[in-house]
Amino acid sequence: MTWTMTPEHVDSPDAALLRRDYYDEVASRYWGRPATTAEIDEGLTDDGAERLVPPTGEFVVGRFGGGAAACAGLILTDAETAELTRVYVRPQVRGTGGGGLLLGAVESLARDFGVRQIRLDTRNDLVEARGLYAKHGYREVPAFHHRNQYAEHWFAKEL
Repeated sequence: MTWTMTPEHVDSPDAALLRRDYYDEVASRYWGRPATTAEIDEGLTDDGAERLVPPTGEFVVGRFGGGAAACAGLILTDAETAELTRVYVRPQVRGTGGGGLLLGAVESLARDFGVRQIRLDTRNDLVEARGLYAKHGYREVPAFHHRNQYAEHWFAKEL
């Protein structure tokens, strides 16, 4: 089976389901229990997804063997900087190379926008994500914002 990565509207059925699965996993890990449907719905309400469309950003869906299995978002923060967000690979396909291909696809889109640096924040418990970022050239940097109460690590990569 192979991976394909394509930009897709953030509200397409596959993209919406991946965003929901992403939020379910990060919320469940944070709370140490399965997130409820109401908690997931609340988390997705006014989550800024409207910025994941041109000209303010982009959303990528990764398919493994044709099935939607991964996603990542890019939000332009200024003319040369963007933020990587909502990076998710379904657990059953982790370890198949999709995470690196997903980052590569987002970085390519960022270059098309003229971005020179991609930044992101993440949490202590998202160990797989931190490992993925480090493996693909993202370096840990000092906090570049304090708007996200859950952020515990900040990364950046020069393109």
